[in-house]
Amino acid sequence: MRNSQIHAMIITGLMILSTGCGDPNSPTRHKKTGNPMLDKYATVRLTTDMRKLTPNERKMIPLLIEAAQHMDNAFWIQAYGDKQTLMAKINDRDMKRFAEINYGPWDRLDNNKPFIPGIGEKPKGANFYPPDMTKADFESYCASHPDKAKALKSLYTMVRRNADGELDAVPYSVFFKEQLTGAAGKLKSAAELAEDPGLRQYLFQRALALLQNNYQPSDMQWMDMKNNTIDCVIGPIETYEDQMFGQKACFEAYVLVKDKEWSERLAKYAAMLPGLQKGLPVPDQYKRETPGTDSDLNAYDVVFYAGDCNAGSKTIAINLPNDEEVQLKKGSRRLQLKNAMRAKYDQILLPIADELIARDQRKHITFDAFFGNTMFHEVAHGLGIKDTINGRGSVRDALKEQSSALEEGKADILGLYMVTKLREQGEIADGELMDNYVTFLAGIFRSVRFGASSAHGRANMLRFNFFEKAGAFSRDDESGRYRVVPDKMGEAVTALSNKILQLQGDGDYAGVNQLMAEMGNVGPALQADLDRLSTAGIPVDVVFDQGMSVLR
Repeated sequence: MRNSQIHAMIITGLMILSTGCGDPNSPTRHKKTGNPMLDKYATVRLTTDMRKLTPNERKMIPLLIEAAQHMDNAFWIQAYGDKQTLMAKINDRDMKRFAEINYGPWDRLDNNKPFIPGIGEKPKGANFYPPDMTKADFESYCASHPDKAKALKSLYTMVRRNADGELDAVPYSVFFKEQLTGAAGKLKSAAELAEDPGLRQYLFQRALALLQNNYQPSDMQWMDMKNNTIDCVIGPIETYEDQMFGQKACFEAYVLVKDKEWSERLAKYAAMLPGLQKGLPVPDQYKRETPGTDSDLNAYDVVFYAGDCNAGSKTIAINLPNDEEVQLKKGSRRLQLKNAMRAKYDQILLPIADELIARDQRKHITFDAFFGNTMFHEVAHGLGIKDTINGRGSVRDALKEQSSALEEGKADILGLYMVTKLREQGEIADGELMDNYVTFLAGIFRSVRFGASSAHGRANMLRFNFFEKAGAFSRDDESGRYRVVPDKMGEAVTALSNKILQLQGDGDYAGVNQLMAEMGNVGPALQADLDRLSTAGIPVDVVFDQGMSVLR
């Protein structure tokens, strides 16, 4: 898509939304609370033009929001434990709000540091495992009990000790019966109102998945939906919260309204995946898999976030399903959350660029480039390899707790690589490659502030340090501003793409650990520049004013 077309669609959307239903894409002034912790977040109103929905679709929205709220309750248990017990210990209103934002007493934007007196470090395994269990304990137990290992390592089980002190796997459908039964009921009620056959079938199947702990059939059905306006991503999905092994899926939900015009214009890029896969800068064995041909790319307004995706830093684009079998058979769907994306651009990226990007390159910071970089990040998740080339199993299993951060790093760098290649091929004609490069550099400063507790934060630390070593940017000591060095940037993008793809294909856990130890940290110079952003009062991320009261 031409950048001018994207810009025209943005303006059209703004005109429609400004006629009475609220404008999720317009800048919302960051109002200071006076509390430094809360002021890390800018409040953003999530809304959409409800007039484009049918009466039945409007009735579905509150049912889907209620289902999402059950995911919120389940994620609280996974991330911390009993929410009410924690809240009863907190007397300060601002502190309560900060705990709600973080789904617990640890600051997700400050490397999970505890902010409640008397609270210790956050367990690496969150609440998925017994608090006294170490990583070595788990691995040893699985090795000596092979009959139980598969269930213990499942994405969809909680690990607990039985009366004899041994480890047991409790299926999510049993452990979270109250929450999942409630959510399933709301999904079934919404399904009965659905006018699109694919959406109706998906909601019924997803409700069944919650109750039966079997998500692949509904993932397949979700991939087959093409014509729905309403969508709901719901269930146990990402594994970021499990920083011990990266193998326990977290409950979350998004309630979405598709922008069909945007989605139709974006569709052509998903069709290019097989060709882009063939052109990756690695030996053939690292690109031997063929991405699914049913992949698609859609744009949405989000009207509700819940659970994992609502904790700390907020997602602005989605690539799902994560199931490698589904990806190889059906591909994946990339969901661009344009109202949330626009809010982060206005509230955070532009102020960061004003503070840290060289003035003569400031003109290259554009929303079109931010949208494109984010979009191709999600497309890039479908590239590379899902199963190791040397019999070490899936990349996710081989790289353990490092898999999420490296995958996010892969998607970021391959996304920029793809933009470069598509410009060379004439598929992207408007704007300049420097727009993507400079906006990408500013985006590193935005995301690295998420900290080492975030897979995205660690991925950005790695990329910043790799780029710095490669000379992809320079920093003026007098002004403290950064500028892209175009030729070096292109070389660094290719080199880092090659390195990450080979680490994944080899399932090289030791190599990834070494790379993260060397380059996954914030150095003193960068930290000083990040501190400047805080001093300038630039928020780190957003929180949402959301729900039916906003949409009415």
